[in-house]
Amino acid sequence: MQTWLRRKDIDQVTVHEEGRRLVPTLSWPHLVALGIGAIVGTGIYTLIGVAANLAGPGVLISFLVAGVVCACAALAYAEMATLMPAAGSAYTYSYAVLGEAIAWVVGWSLILEYTLVVSTVAVGWSGYAVGFLKGAGIDVPLAISVGSHSGGLINLPAILITWVVAGLLMAGTRESATLNAVLVVAKLIALAVFVAIALPAFDASNLHPFMPHGFTESLGADGKKYGVMAAAAIIFFAFYGFDAISTAAEETKNPGRNLSIGIVGSMVGCTLIYMLVALAAVGAMHYTTFGQSPEPLALIMRELGHGAAAKVVAAAAVIALPTVLLAFFYGQSRIFFVMARDGLLPRSLSKVGKRGTPVAITVFTALVTSALAGVARLDEIAALANAGTLVAFVAVSVCMLVLRKRDPHRPRVFRAPLAWVIGPVAILGCAYLFSSLPTKTQLWCVVWNAFGLLVYLAYARRNSVLAKGVNA
Repeated sequence: MQTWLRRKDIDQVTVHEEGRRLVPTLSWPHLVALGIGAIVGTGIYTLIGVAANLAGPGVLISFLVAGVVCACAALAYAEMATLMPAAGSAYTYSYAVLGEAIAWVVGWSLILEYTLVVSTVAVGWSGYAVGFLKGAGIDVPLAISVGSHSGGLINLPAILITWVVAGLLMAGTRESATLNAVLVVAKLIALAVFVAIALPAFDASNLHPFMPHGFTESLGADGKKYGVMAAAAIIFFAFYGFDAISTAAEETKNPGRNLSIGIVGSMVGCTLIYMLVALAAVGAMHYTTFGQSPEPLALIMRELGHGAAAKVVAAAAVIALPTVLLAFFYGQSRIFFVMARDGLLPRSLSKVGKRGTPVAITVFTALVTSALAGVARLDEIAALANAGTLVAFVAVSVCMLVLRKRDPHRPRVFRAPLAWVIGPVAILGCAYLFSSLPTKTQLWCVVWNAFGLLVYLAYARRNSVLAKGVNA
């Protein structure tokens, strides 16, 4: 049992050997752009249709519920990230506070989250790209534009964009972050255009019935869970992304100040953006019209008679959705990197290249995520990614509370307000959202982590740097 509970020294989490150390190059504008780039993406451009189909106009409450839970988790992340400015996010915090075995489960869950998020966003981008090309008079054959579940063979655009983003990340961290900031601006302009056109078309009759499937989740005839909370569990995907900022802690200049600005600032701003866009969408058109569309915002524009604006929204999604891919791909590579540096994965993977990026890990991640994006269903992928995220959010909130009791006098650059309120709200909220996920999703999450524990017992437990006394 002592082996399972061994912990990293908090004072040593930022000390690493030469050749396995990431270089701080990012400032707070890069982090805010990284956060907004990660958060504002498929969740509002694509999943608003999926969620509206489950909750009706009550999707507004779904956004609010998911936003409150994420806001509480974001404050916990901000405290832990500034306390331990090292790469690894929730995995690193858990290793230092809760012990190696729990850290492994959290890291394994983060691998699930980041890998599936990239796949989900790639599928969402593909839907907008195909729609945009169709509007320009170019028809992409069904066989190569969607997976077999939608009547095609393979989603080639989703595969291609995954590899493009992987190439950008291998080119360098600062260069990728700068390009990301430019694309984020384009994305926000497109959403502003949508709100400016859709909000004046608001029709209160589109909000009736407000909650056609009720508040708590209920099982539909098709075997899916419906209701406001079922939708909240799905669009929870729309809000997280600030955890990608925490993975950049080791590469952040002045992390004590910049990390809290990046995490809290991006979360607050994105919540306001989401509520406004969602209100404009469900008010301008009945949810049954756009609920099944892979490009709901552009569809609303076209139905309102604004074909040119629809092209602007679709074009911006095509250009800017890769910012989400970039942010989560970045986070995924850093999680892999730190787990390898700690010896829980092969340490050879923790070598950085000439440009300071973990190339081998990035290539491996691209192989896995592009394969999933080519054949998997959007809603099912999103729900499974949420399961991994919920595990990580609970872990970070628990870490904050445990450390408040265990080491109350340790200096904290950022102290989460009302910690004993926001911590339990985040933990209980995440637990409830997990219970609202599709049953199949819950089962696959258990299977994934059970398999992960076998890997830990067979390899990681004996090869960790703590077990061998190696300097990470």
